[in-house]
Amino acid sequence: MFNPHCVVFCVIPKCSSYKASPMSFVIVRKNYYGGNWASFSFSGLLSWIKENQQNTDISDECEDWRKLILENEEVISLSKKDKTIQHVEDFCFGDQDSAENVEEAGALLKLPAFGASDADRVAQESEKECTLVENTLAEVESQEPEKATGTEPASTVEGNDPEITSESESSHDAALGESTPETGSAPSESSAQGPKKITYAQIVREGRRFNIDLVSKLLYSRGLLIDLLIKSNVSRYAEFKNATRILAFQEGKVEQVPCSRADVFNSRQLTMVEKRMLMKFLTFCLDYEQHPEEYQDYENSTFAQFLRTRKLTPSLQHFILHSIAMVSETDCSTLEGLQATKKFLQCLGRYGNTPFLFPLYGQGEIPQCFCRLCAVFGGIYCLRHSVQCLVVDKESERCKAIVDHFGQRISANYFIVEDSYLSENTCTNVCYRQISRAVLITDQSVLNTDAEQQVSILTVPPEDVGKPAVCIIELCSSTMTCMKETYLVHLTCPSTKTAREDLEPVVQKLFNLNEEKETENEELEKPRVLWAVYFNMRDSSGVEKKSYDGLPSNVYVCSGPDSALGNDCAVKQAETIFHEMFPAEEFCPPPPNPEDIIYDEDEIAPEESGFSNSPETKPESSTEESSSGDSTAVKKEDNEE
Repeated sequence: MFNPHCVVFCVIPKCSSYKASPMSFVIVRKNYYGGNWASFSFSGLLSWIKENQQNTDISDECEDWRKLILENEEVISLSKKDKTIQHVEDFCFGDQDSAENVEEAGALLKLPAFGASDADRVAQESEKECTLVENTLAEVESQEPEKATGTEPASTVEGNDPEITSESESSHDAALGESTPETGSAPSESSAQGPKKITYAQIVREGRRFNIDLVSKLLYSRGLLIDLLIKSNVSRYAEFKNATRILAFQEGKVEQVPCSRADVFNSRQLTMVEKRMLMKFLTFCLDYEQHPEEYQDYENSTFAQFLRTRKLTPSLQHFILHSIAMVSETDCSTLEGLQATKKFLQCLGRYGNTPFLFPLYGQGEIPQCFCRLCAVFGGIYCLRHSVQCLVVDKESERCKAIVDHFGQRISANYFIVEDSYLSENTCTNVCYRQISRAVLITDQSVLNTDAEQQVSILTVPPEDVGKPAVCIIELCSSTMTCMKETYLVHLTCPSTKTAREDLEPVVQKLFNLNEEKETENEELEKPRVLWAVYFNMRDSSGVEKKSYDGLPSNVYVCSGPDSALGNDCAVKQAETIFHEMFPAEEFCPPPPNPEDIIYDEDEIAPEESGFSNSPETKPESSTEESSSGDSTAVKKEDNEE
């Protein structure tokens, strides 16, 4: 029996008081961290697509696990399959046959089964793959010696706020930290020649240069997640890049939105009168609470209706509604719109000319950063580890343990369960929302400028009343999320139908879906889509715990990603769960150096760890598990340095 202090069925930003004991045991049934927050290489995403397109039932690994349940205990069965992803459709707009015998350079094989023999075999094959990586990299370097990929840490500067290194006027890389922030820079690209045609075979071969997020988000520079990363010092595990421009889609054209004071006065899109009107309104929004007489008559109106009363031109109303406040035209109230506008303006200027940061290598880096910190202070992570059921004491009605797919019983005081683990019986009264997602690989930006390395955000307003707007985030290769001379485009909106039905009309407006470019056609001006995937993702962020049937009081449910652009919902939920378990503890306090921790005599003793198939066996002393977890995390930390 393994007896940690807390069992977590998912990866969330959770840290207690950084003691070696008690510890957390994190169980993940997938072979990757982060669940629906994860990032994949191109081949990894293809495997994920195939897995979610197959509706195969998972059989029990151990059929006699019920022998572990005592007479005074009952079980709550858990779902064996993740059903949070639906309607997965992928499309290749090139010659797939040309990529039949092409292998991803440097790809490592996935562990196919649990067992030493399989692991040994994979280790041997991995050595062969390493040779392939060296040969491939040597070949690439010989072909393009002038281009190098990767990030080089810049010198650190002491200060209260993180510094930003800039390589050009439109490209800034930022690393967060309070005392010793690190800044990372990615090389900017400039091509004197025209855009080179990218084939599907090239995408497959360079698949490891892609880091494709399942969920698309940006970090507000003064948002809750940025504050948490700085406070907890988790920022040392990640590097960030500024979103360089805010775009708008109006009258069939994509144009850049001036949002800072300098952008407004330097803009050629706006007349002098419009510039004064816009600056006057934005100044009002920054301290609108001090002037309630300006908006109190419109508190029951929508924000769009309020904007019409401010004598703003239609163009300015469009910019404010869809590109600055980024709210719905029909559902957002005046106060909500003013709050969103103020949040946008307050985030300007902290790290750049836009309010947003994006983590290098993708949003999936954020969960892994918290994993590293947790592992350094004694947390244990176990991938490819399914859970059969929760074991509940009939008398106290509290959860005592779980039983895994090996038939092993793991006891703990608290249990945090990701929503996808709960069975249909538990979720009978739960009504879920859905998120429509699309990911595109394109050959050029939606708005070409002299500076190629742009990170852009674009909101496309709906054509029909009542439909949601579509948020588009376009990433360049310097974000380390795609190969050179390509762009990675994420589309997101709340679902009304399947993801393809919701998002394909927007894709057709902005991109060329033809496999071959045709001459004398307006489609030539649009970026060409090389590959695309559509899928629906469950949004359980608004579900309250009381909606679940029969959950014990010491079992906490955390949701997957929501449809919002920022991460405030996840941070608030993690903090709420943490304070319910540990009311007297501080949430994610600044961590001490592991070498500086002074252990009590009780903590010097080995952790109570050990596995048993008997429900009554006392845990045996063993430090192997905790040592393994620490060494892995420290190794990752050393690599970062």
